[in-house]
Amino acid sequence: MHLARIALAAATLFATAASAAPVKIGIINSLTGPEAPIGEDLSNGYKLAIEDLKKQKNIEVQAIWEDDTGKPQVGISATEKLATRDNVSGICGAYTSAVTSVVAKTAERYKLPMVNPVASKEEITRQGYKYVFRVSATTNDYAQVLLDMALSFGQPKTEAILNENTDFGVSGGRSGKEYGEKKGLKILFHEAYSKGSPDYRSTLVNVKNANADIVFMVSYVADAILLMRQSREIGLKPVAFLGAGAGFSNAQFAKEKEISNGIFSSTQWTSAVNWPGTKEFAKTYQQRYGKPASYHAATAYTALWILAQTAAEANGDREKTRELLKAGKWDTIDGPVKFDEYEGYTNQNKHQMLVEQIQDGKFVTVWPKEFQTGKPIWPFPGWK
Repeated sequence: MHLARIALAAATLFATAASAAPVKIGIINSLTGPEAPIGEDLSNGYKLAIEDLKKQKNIEVQAIWEDDTGKPQVGISATEKLATRDNVSGICGAYTSAVTSVVAKTAERYKLPMVNPVASKEEITRQGYKYVFRVSATTNDYAQVLLDMALSFGQPKTEAILNENTDFGVSGGRSGKEYGEKKGLKILFHEAYSKGSPDYRSTLVNVKNANADIVFMVSYVADAILLMRQSREIGLKPVAFLGAGAGFSNAQFAKEKEISNGIFSSTQWTSAVNWPGTKEFAKTYQQRYGKPASYHAATAYTALWILAQTAAEANGDREKTRELLKAGKWDTIDGPVKFDEYEGYTNQNKHQMLVEQIQDGKFVTVWPKEFQTGKPIWPFPGWK
């Protein structure tokens, strides 16, 4: 009897120790390369999630970080390493749509659960993948919220579209065109430019000559800054500039007050929302990193928050983790999350979108009206 009690105690201790074992999660992100400024925001969000999972859920995350450098082939290699050599329970990532598209395909091949925080190309979750889940909205959602806002604040009749020639840019530009036409806007200009070029003046002159009421742009941060600097130089002044998230929603862009003032940007999160934990996250982020949290940080936090909890509940088993992701529903700092099937999407979250406007270097939530933290400046106030 005594030996039985000892054996039972030992078994209990072993089970407790096993349940407390760290959950191993791979994180693929643009730690270096041209998209590193936004990659930094994602990393910051992941790090805060790791801390909160330990403090609030007693879940210790063993994060294995992989730098994709913004290159698809590097992302593929990182995914294969995490799936085989590191034997992670799941992965979060990547950032760009180009890298995420191939990472998703690779994760599906290895039956490795993947929760993507922010890549928005529509096709990523339209492949029928079983192991790929997306927290964030799609480029179609970006276009809809921006154009609905513009049509509410004013009466634009025409639209010019300028997007980079990447997966994200092409998808975003197409969404801006399709939804604009659906809402009755006449498309006067639509061009995909070469990402990373040193000079966009000739293209921007063509945009100016088109004389559209609104200019819809899709760019990462470096190009967003250069495009607006050169728009200022040539005197491009539409009724409104609409930026489809990404580079236009980054603190680095907002700091360029001479070119960012009055620009609208779609976003998936702001501190104005009343989702659980939002205010605490915003405060902690500001104190820790000395800048406001972006939607990139919030969606990264949420992706890891969900994946780590499901993987821990599944004791690291990939198939069980996938089943829990498919069946689950979460109230998060990034709003309610449920991975659904609709409109051709698989494992896609229906995400609430918002619009911010940069006013004197600060982001002000202006749409939908119930989330407003300040009045929008409409029309474009001109260059400082």
